[in-house]
Amino acid sequence: VDEAQNLTPHEIKTVLTRAGEGTKVVLTGDPEQIDNPYVDALSNGLTYTVERFKQSELAGHVTLRKGERSPLAELAAQLL
Repeated sequence: VDEAQNLTPHEIKTVLTRAGEGTKVVLTGDPEQIDNPYVDALSNGLTYTVERFKQSELAGHVTLRKGERSPLAELAAQLL
């Protein structure tokens, strides 16, 4: 599920509770790039799910520290 930071916790729950046996779900997103006016960096579905699943052996979490976009995109993220 790409751009998961734009989903609400309810929408993430809707996706995850429908996963069948053997299903793997990967959520990707950046809480600093939210386009949904109804969520923020702390209340979005991606952050919510990471926090709720922290202690579960069924889930893992990776944070990528380096952006893989153009220098212009990096500068815009810093300045705007």
